[in-house]
Amino acid sequence: MDAALLKATLVDGQVEAVIHLAADSLVGESVQNPEKYYQNNLVAGFTLLDAIRSAGVNRLVFSSTAAVYGDPQNQPIEETDATLPTNPYGETKLAFERVLKWYGDAYGLRYVSLRYFNAAGASKRCGELHNPETHLIPLLLQVATASRPYVEIYGADYPTRDGTCVRDYIHVIDLAAAHIQALQVLERKSATYNLGCGNEGYTVNEVINCVRLITGRDIPTRVVGRRAGDPPTLIASSDLIRKDLGWSPQYQNLETIVSSAWAWLRTHPNGYDT
Repeated sequence: MDAALLKATLVDGQVEAVIHLAADSLVGESVQNPEKYYQNNLVAGFTLLDAIRSAGVNRLVFSSTAAVYGDPQNQPIEETDATLPTNPYGETKLAFERVLKWYGDAYGLRYVSLRYFNAAGASKRCGELHNPETHLIPLLLQVATASRPYVEIYGADYPTRDGTCVRDYIHVIDLAAAHIQALQVLERKSATYNLGCGNEGYTVNEVINCVRLITGRDIPTRVVGRRAGDPPTLIASSDLIRKDLGWSPQYQNLETIVSSAWAWLRTHPNGYDT
């Protein structure tokens, strides 16, 4: 991170608030290479906070994760539940949240931490395109287009309704709206909110079957071993942000999420080059 350029940008831009989205976010990789995650998610975060303070900016929206809860006892997870991360990704996000609390006490920083995971779906203009790709829905769509032979299922013996992990999937448009609405809270206080789909979540197998339905294609799969640090179930309640800000996801249905991602891929077969 170029600290000098960052400071200059914030000062010259007359910035009133910062939305911090940057992070490494792969659970398995974080277990294998924790140094990378502490350096980028925490150490680089201090660089950002230093630049914010230098520019006189005292409002921050932080893109956190439900991984801070680890393997929680309660489902859906509420903001008051214990935070016991099971991997360095969740640990570094939680560590930065704690930094924000102390910066708030000492320097008057107001912040909102948004805890969510599995951002999915697409707008007409923007879709998911990672290299390497690790997210389930785009991986499945690659199989649907025959650009990948099969998708791996990381464990099918979890204590869930079909043996595969259960997760929230939140449409990127709903997430974007939540970040914008969170700026309103900073007028009066700091806060931490979960962003969840408000239902029982979806198993990996249910997502696979949904992609088969939407695309009309066969999706070959292979069951492999569990990934280190993967809890069986993570579903985040969003009752608090609904109450405080009136945020309500408009695209929370899984079929809607998958359909939007599939539409973007078909209109962008070569990614952003088309």
